[in-house]
Amino acid sequence: MAILIPALSSCVSRMTAGERRLAQRLEAKLEDDYLIWYDVPVGPGNLHPDFILLHPRRGLLILEVKDWKADHIRQMDRDGADLFTDDGLKRLANPLEQARHYAHAVVQLLEKDAQLTFSDGSLKGRLMFPWSYGVVFTHLSRQVFEQGGLGEVIEPHRALCQDEMTESVEAEALQRRLWEMFPLRFSGYLTLPQLDRIRWHLFPEIRLPAARAGQFDEADTNSLPRSEADLFADEPADLIRVLDLQQEQLARSLGEGHRVIHGVAGSGKTLILGYRAEHLARICTRPVLILCYNKALARRLEHWMQAKGVADRVHVGNFHAWCHRQLTAYHVGLPRGDASHPGYFDQLVERVLAAVEGGLIPGGQYDAVLIDEGHDFRPEWLMLVVRMVTPASNSLLVLYDDVQSIYDTGKRRNFSFKSVGIQAQGRTTVLKVNYRNTREILDFAARFIAEHHSPALLDAAAADEDGVPRLAPVSAGRHGPEPQLIRLPTLQEQGRHLVGYLKQAHRTGTAWRDMAVLYRHWESTGKPVNGILRAAGIPLTWKDNVRFDARQDTVKLLPFHSSKGLEFPLVAIAGVAPAALRGDEQEARLLYVAMTRATENLLLLA
Repeated sequence: MAILIPALSSCVSRMTAGERRLAQRLEAKLEDDYLIWYDVPVGPGNLHPDFILLHPRRGLLILEVKDWKADHIRQMDRDGADLFTDDGLKRLANPLEQARHYAHAVVQLLEKDAQLTFSDGSLKGRLMFPWSYGVVFTHLSRQVFEQGGLGEVIEPHRALCQDEMTESVEAEALQRRLWEMFPLRFSGYLTLPQLDRIRWHLFPEIRLPAARAGQFDEADTNSLPRSEADLFADEPADLIRVLDLQQEQLARSLGEGHRVIHGVAGSGKTLILGYRAEHLARICTRPVLILCYNKALARRLEHWMQAKGVADRVHVGNFHAWCHRQLTAYHVGLPRGDASHPGYFDQLVERVLAAVEGGLIPGGQYDAVLIDEGHDFRPEWLMLVVRMVTPASNSLLVLYDDVQSIYDTGKRRNFSFKSVGIQAQGRTTVLKVNYRNTREILDFAARFIAEHHSPALLDAAAADEDGVPRLAPVSAGRHGPEPQLIRLPTLQEQGRHLVGYLKQAHRTGTAWRDMAVLYRHWESTGKPVNGILRAAGIPLTWKDNVRFDARQDTVKLLPFHSSKGLEFPLVAIAGVAPAALRGDEQEARLLYVAMTRATENLLLLA
């Protein structure tokens, strides 16, 4: 079964009857190594071919689809067709010329990439794989096509007719008709990196910049861009990154209504949220809201939206800051005291809830709401957020991973989405593949938690589609150095070892900004480590002063909680006390989240 992007269920409402029938045939009758895109904008010109087919052995094919009937065609020549429509006689473009125009535009785009073209010989600079184009007539049989003389203006081998795409047609026969459209055959195979390069050129919106530390979480295969130019560079690097096929299909298939994505850390949830937010920002009339719990993650998401150029239409904040703004904007009044007072944040939320119930704060303020790290939200918070979506769009996206829930977990997990007003039955997706961590880091974290706590933390638990499954991550297979566990008797000795480790990494090419030192408690661990590192001349930035730009070339010193939603090539964790984890799922969960911030190198000091 071929991969159709977007999924058929999400685009069927905007298809013509013929397009829908063709999509069904292609998806069902082509093998699973075929990639098919329907009506997806291509390249910087935002061209809209009806269908693009890509196959590692066959090449690339552009198809234009027409639901024209024989008695509607008055006459056709190579430039266009005179067609009887509901609005009278109209002159329309020849569909083969449309397909040819799209194909040549795509080829010109791809020929800019030296890794997709011949490097020498008579074909130097030409694509090293076949490409072609054709027309699908969904209401014209081959006999009608020939008797009507259409073969004189449309090459017969470039046309697929109604009786050649019926449900009863053999898969082999359909494929043969498609690949007869090609003037050349391909003797080799496109590699997976080449397929990704083709996608990189055709679909700029799925591009991921080269990994840079600390700037993303679900950047699993990406990092946050330093600038919009980083994200949409004209020339690809030797190593390029794009959303994987499941991520792209899911991102393009998110339609109206409530949606929930369950996914392990590093599976691409935040990438999908960013893609979705950018798309909504360009079509919505009201603002789009992104909420999360962690302040550092909120700053990171805000930086991302600025880089995408949609910050004026996408409002980003952590949940409590958003509550504060609501109370201030509608003059409801803030709780007494400040954030240092016990219970202040609970009172903040209670006041917003009461004000919404009393009509002092309006609901439906946003065309869409997207919640990152939804596992950190209490049920009553989710109920409140649901009311902020305008009924006209009813667009809500919640990203969830129960294993990463690290804030008062026991109070929040025992509920269903339906009970808080999230109507996502039949619209949930599960992502299990972790792209962020190397296999060595992922396996080490799982073994460490199992040894010092309980393997149950990472066990996949059965749940219906409205529940909250606990997902066991699957490695994407990327390899790296084995994590290190160094046992030293005092924190002072741990600090000295850490100084040497960081300086050695810097001497061998790791930038300071690509490193993070994480700790559980400030007074017992973070504060003394801070003093040791600063005294040794290690440039540090602590907690709330962390920013997501290239100018801040410093090691990030963060508590476990603040590291959530971030990632770094090198992560060191000081003051690990394995004995303290036994019997305490919350502590084990926190340490697991901290360990999986590392994308390449992980050091634990115990």
